Amino acid sequence: MTTDGSTNGDDAPTVVLVTGGSGLVGQAIKEYVEEEGNTKDGETWIFLSSKEGDLRDRKATEAIFEKYQPTHVIHLAAKVGGLFANMSAKVEFFRENILINDNVMECCRIYKVKKLVSFLSTCIFPDKTTYPIDETMLHNGPPHPSNEGYAYAKRLIDTMNRAYAEEYNCNFTSIIPTNIYGKYDNFSIQNGHVIPGLIHKCYLAKQENKPFVIWGSGTPLRQFVFSRDLAELTVWVMREYHEPTPITLSVDEEEEVSIKDVALAVAKAMKFEGPVEFDTSKADGQFKKTAGNKKLRSYQPDYQFTSIEDGIQQSVDWFVENYDTCRK
Repeated sequence: MTTDGSTNGDDAPTVVLVTGGSGLVGQAIKEYVEEEGNTKDGETWIFLSSKEGDLRDRKATEAIFEKYQPTHVIHLAAKVGGLFANMSAKVEFFRENILINDNVMECCRIYKVKKLVSFLSTCIFPDKTTYPIDETMLHNGPPHPSNEGYAYAKRLIDTMNRAYAEEYNCNFTSIIPTNIYGKYDNFSIQNGHVIPGLIHKCYLAKQENKPFVIWGSGTPLRQFVFSRDLAELTVWVMREYHEPTPITLSVDEEEEVSIKDVALAVAKAMKFEGPVEFDTSKADGQFKKTAGNKKLRSYQPDYQFTSIEDGIQQSVDWFVENYDTCRK
C-alpha cells in the first residue's frame, strides 16, 4: 500500500475529497490549504456540499466517487444535532449516520482510496469513565443515553477502520476532536455549540443594551480547539499518521477553561461593557470531560495551539463582519 500523502508511486495526482466540506471544519481546511505553501505539488482538493449528492444513498455516493476519483478522503459529513434532537430521534441519528459512513467507507475500498480520515467526537466516549479520557477508552462502556444513537454509529467507524485494515489492507483512520470553534460555525443561540452561541448572545446584548446572560453557573470546564488548528492537524493526519486506531486532536489538559472564562473572553473580544450575568436556574451539564493528548504530543511535541483569547477574538471579528450571511 502506498501511504505517501502527496502522490502515488507512478506520480499520479492526489485528489482529496472532503465530505461535509461546507461546514466549520471543512471551510477551515479549505482556508488552510489555499494558503501558499500548505498544498503539496500534485494535490487537488474537492470540498463537497450536500447539494452534490445524498451520502445516505449508495448510488449517489458512488456517483460522487466516480466523478471525482479521489485518492484521499477526509470524512466530515454526518447527521448532527443538539441535545433535544438527539434525544427525540435516536433511530434516525443511528440509521442515517450508519448509512453515510457505510457508503463512504465501502466506496473508499471499491475505488481504492489510499487514505480515509473520518471524524469522531468526544461525546461518544463512555458516560461513566475516568479522566483524562484517551483513545483506548472509546469502547469501555455505554455512552450517555441522550445521544446513544449518534454515539454508537460513530463508534462503529473505529471498529470498521480496524476491520478494513485487517481484511482489505485499507489505510483508514479517525480523529477525535474536543470542542471545536471558529469561523464558519453555526452561531445559533438555541442549536449552536457553546462558544458560537455565546458570541451571538453577546452581540445581541450589546446591540440591545441588555445584560449578557449566560445559562448556568459558568463553572464547568472544557477544552476548546480552534478550527484553524484542527484543520492544520487534520491535513497532517491525512499525510503522516497511518494507524487505524484513532488520534485525539486536543489542546493540552492544562488549557482546559471554565465556561465563565470563555464568556468573559467573548465579552472582551466583543468590547461589551454591560453587565455579565449567570442564570444559575439553568443546568450546567457535565462538569468536565477532560481529554488527554499524549498520543498527539508523541508525534507533535512542539505544536503551538492558538490561545483561547486569540481564537475567540478571530471568531468574534469574523462573526461581526459576516453577521448578515453566516449561519445563526
